Amino acid sequence: MVKDRGFRFSRRSAMVALLASLALAGCGNTGDAATAEAAGANFAAGAVEKPVLKFGFIKLTDMAPLAIAKEKGFFAEEGLNVTLEPQANWKVLLDGVIGGQLDGAHMLAGQPIAATIGYGTKADLIAPLSLDLNGNAITVSNKVWEQVKPNLPMEGGKPKHPISASVLQPVVASFKQQGKPFNMGMVFPVSTHNYELRYWLAAGGLNPGYYTPGDVGGTVDADVQLSVTPPPQMPATLEAGTIEGYCVGEPWNQAAVQKKIGVPIITDDEIWNDNPEKVFGLRKDFADKYPATTAAMLRAIIKAQQWLDADNGANRVEAVKILSQPNYVGADEEVIAASMTGKFTFEPGDTRDAPGFNIFFDKYAGYPYYSDAIWYLTQMRRWGQIPEDHPDQWYFERAKAVYRPDLYLTAANALVEAGTIPADSVPKTDGYRGEQSGFIDGITYNGKQPNAYLAKFKIGLKKGQKVSASGVTGS
Repeated sequence: MVKDRGFRFSRRSAMVALLASLALAGCGNTGDAATAEAAGANFAAGAVEKPVLKFGFIKLTDMAPLAIAKEKGFFAEEGLNVTLEPQANWKVLLDGVIGGQLDGAHMLAGQPIAATIGYGTKADLIAPLSLDLNGNAITVSNKVWEQVKPNLPMEGGKPKHPISASVLQPVVASFKQQGKPFNMGMVFPVSTHNYELRYWLAAGGLNPGYYTPGDVGGTVDADVQLSVTPPPQMPATLEAGTIEGYCVGEPWNQAAVQKKIGVPIITDDEIWNDNPEKVFGLRKDFADKYPATTAAMLRAIIKAQQWLDADNGANRVEAVKILSQPNYVGADEEVIAASMTGKFTFEPGDTRDAPGFNIFFDKYAGYPYYSDAIWYLTQMRRWGQIPEDHPDQWYFERAKAVYRPDLYLTAANALVEAGTIPADSVPKTDGYRGEQSGFIDGITYNGKQPNAYLAKFKIGLKKGQKVSASGVTGS
């Protein structure tokens, strides 16, 4: 772990922040940032071109790097006056970035990838920084939990983890016999949550369904029906009986525990250990037009990520207080703390150590690996969102168009040079992780061999296969 660098303004940083703030005040409510830009430009050559910015986020604990960068003054240190604005759902957030109402956002990793390849919408977005590792869970209703718990192996008087989705097979079969669909929720068609839930279900022998061109339901041949619900609405939707479970980020799994309406059955680090989660996303033309601003934004966020993981998470209690504010996540402190301070509660009386449930800086969490982007692309192909086969090179090129480690390294190396972060916190890599294990089904992943990876799955599209409303065709 790195040491907490503390909160200190340099004289220059304080002056830049002051100028940006004065410039913003001069703009009134018009949103015109011309005065602020002039102030930044006049202060020093190479200063940020656009110091007045608005970023979007969804009310989840993994937006923490943005809140901390704002509240601990890291944005101001970099001469940025940033407004953070919660968004109603992931579609509204995506549209805000594409339309330019938002300069950047806490985004699902799949959103800039999908937009760039034209799935759902078409726009040139980039992800120059990964916000975190892990942070999600799958929760089931009390009714479902009561049916599966008696059949679970126990360890120390508690259910042994990880729990395979195979335990749901008799429950799903019972629903089918009654002529009822077994419904589960996830937050967006290209969300990590969708792919994690699908991965877990398929690893347990349950088909989560395939997408057809133009279809955002993804229910062809499905044993389990998946639908979209915004994160903060997950507990209420579960309580209403509309869904039998869901995959979402925190604090909305812990909210179900607190309300005693559901039980997290597995965390995402048990599905794929140290999986990449959210990214900081923005338009490519923004980064091209405002390179100094982009570098400053990334430096501020990296400093916030470091602060969050410093001294074995010593700052997490303060982070929880900040996130509990209504302008950020707005959940009770105890609910946020239940997963963000090194513990995770599955049900009353079953709280376990979970030191790696939220990772923001350690393990190179911020570096946007090409192989991470390629994993998302493989899952899009596996479930039919990418309707046709493509050679490996296609995956490599799309990943490099979206994930921008060059921009990350520009910012991170400047922080290393300044002595702000240690040199060994920046990976020396060609942009790809090595072969990765740690998946619940035991399958290894090599980002340099996407088609070979796809061929390993028992459930999922194979080479030459396509999906129509009548089912999967092809060899």
